[in-house]
Amino acid sequence: MNLWQMNPGKLFVSGGPIMWPILICSVWALAVIIERLWFLSRIRIDADRFLRSVLEKVKQRKIKEALSDCDATKSPIGQILRAGILKEGRTRQEIKEAIEDAALYEVPLVEKNLNVLATIAHVSPLLGLLGTVTGMVRCFQTIQIKATSSHPLSPGDLAGGIWEALLTTVFGLVVAIPAFIAYNYLVSRVNGIILDMERAAAELVSLLTE
Repeated sequence: MNLWQMNPGKLFVSGGPIMWPILICSVWALAVIIERLWFLSRIRIDADRFLRSVLEKVKQRKIKEALSDCDATKSPIGQILRAGILKEGRTRQEIKEAIEDAALYEVPLVEKNLNVLATIAHVSPLLGLLGTVTGMVRCFQTIQIKATSSHPLSPGDLAGGIWEALLTTVFGLVVAIPAFIAYNYLVSRVNGIILDMERAAAELVSLLTE
């Protein structure tokens, strides 16, 4: 019978106690991925169009309308621009400091839980390796016990330990590979948002200090 056609409960039990932390990692990783995808989709905007619209209103001295647009969007770009616009008429340094202060709040929100996903991607295969080691220890314990008794050693005596050794490795990698792929995808999305924030801030500072 194919491994993936076997009863999941039986596979889980056969993997030994290390399967529990691997299961926790899988649930945690899935929760982080879903939450981050939902958050990033919620703040997604056409950054170029939004920036052009806000800067054009600032040029026309429609400050209240520009601030209203910034308040209406859920994107961190809007909050960055809002912080700078509120300092209109101040020195370049004051405007930059206001934008940097806003970024100190917005960037961690965008990067939230990515370190958790990276940790899971690295820890899961290590847990699988730990399960492999404990499974092999079981095998050698069985060999030692049988060697000191009158009962001959059979392949079935070693099956449990070998199952444990192989299954934890398989499931550790099954959790780690998607987590690592999701982490890199989310990091690329976050880096794109941060780059848009930096570009928007630079253009606003340049406009307000002309």
